[in-house]
Amino acid sequence: QVQLVESGGGLVQAGGSLRLSCAASGTIFSIAAMGWYRQSSGQQRELVAVSRSLGRTEYADSVKGRFTISRDNTKKTAYLQMNSLKVEDTAVYYCRALVYGTTYWGKGNLVTVSA
Repeated sequence: QVQLVESGGGLVQAGGSLRLSCAASGTIFSIAAMGWYRQSSGQQRELVAVSRSLGRTEYADSVKGRFTISRDNTKKTAYLQMNSLKVEDTAVYYCRALVYGTTYWGKGNLVTVSA
């Protein structure tokens, strides 16, 4: 069984930075993809950033140039560096991992950006 443990959320002022982490545990030899989705109040969950095999990354247009996703495969951990945060980035951020064809989700981490 794979578990995802997230950390790093919190409250920050607009223009500030936060870094989210997502560590996978379990019997894992490779992770096809790791990334984050977010869901704000009354909205659908949306892709923020994903890191796929061979170093390919994908970002939502709204975060390009501000957020950076990275992975440490030896630690089975992904990171999301969020800079120049905006009020509209406020949401619960969920880590997602694709392992051996199965999707796993973290419990979510609240990020609140104040004006």
